[in-house]
Amino acid sequence: MEQVDGFVHQRMHVVERARVTEALRGPVTRRLVVTDAGFFPAARFHARSRPHGVAETIVILCVSGSGWVEVAGVRTGVGAGAVAVIPGGVPHRYGASEAAPWTIWWCHLRGTDVAELVAATGLTLERPVASLRHPERAVALLEEMVTTLERSVAAAQLVGAAGCAWKLLTQVAVDRAMPERGDPLGRAMRYIDERFDGSIRVTDLAAMVGVSASHLSALFRGATGSGVLAYVTGRRMAAARQLLDSTPMRIADVASAVGYPDPLYFSRQFRKAHEMSPSEYRELRKG
Repeated sequence: MEQVDGFVHQRMHVVERARVTEALRGPVTRRLVVTDAGFFPAARFHARSRPHGVAETIVILCVSGSGWVEVAGVRTGVGAGAVAVIPGGVPHRYGASEAAPWTIWWCHLRGTDVAELVAATGLTLERPVASLRHPERAVALLEEMVTTLERSVAAAQLVGAAGCAWKLLTQVAVDRAMPERGDPLGRAMRYIDERFDGSIRVTDLAAMVGVSASHLSALFRGATGSGVLAYVTGRRMAAARQLLDSTPMRIADVASAVGYPDPLYFSRQFRKAHEMSPSEYRELRKG
């Protein structure tokens, strides 16, 4: 027996399709609109099968129990703390496990920016499921999304729900990119954050966290888009900006405090990063 909805204490809101069509022509919601969203607790027998897919991209967040999704004929398990993303137009099936039916928050999305946001999460047709390090953040966004739609489907509510959906997908992207504190990348980042004012060699840092220098560099590029030394420089520049903004320290002393014994080299590095000298930065009106 398969059950689509009707679960005890469920929450669900489906936006009228005429309103969706109107929203997809709007100045904000044409980029992203939530067409459906809900919460199914302990959803025994929950299952859906769509041999031709649907127009919407589907996001499912499992908070307890377990289930599965089947995309392009490949079935993947979905456990507590995992998110599944099924792009629009793709044939799929999904459902709760029999032994421990899942509790899920879910939403359906349309708009011109959905594909790009999904790509940022790193989830693909081949790997549509990922575990989240902070699923509670995604839950809060989905709950706010559902609550917003429950109040009204006026234009303002659709914009508010779209904001939640945008943050949801970017939160998944960030959650997947950032390292655990105990893994090599997390340990390396923490070491740099705590000791950026000293000398840091990539080979020494890699040996300390138990990986090769090339592998550590690849980890940094995957998480930050740049290498280890670029991360060190960015951390030093952030500290320099804070000192320039909040203290009367001389430029040479700021340079020394953030790991540059040579103030002229610091100034060159600062200008390269900010397109202005440290003195010019300090004189800017901010806030």
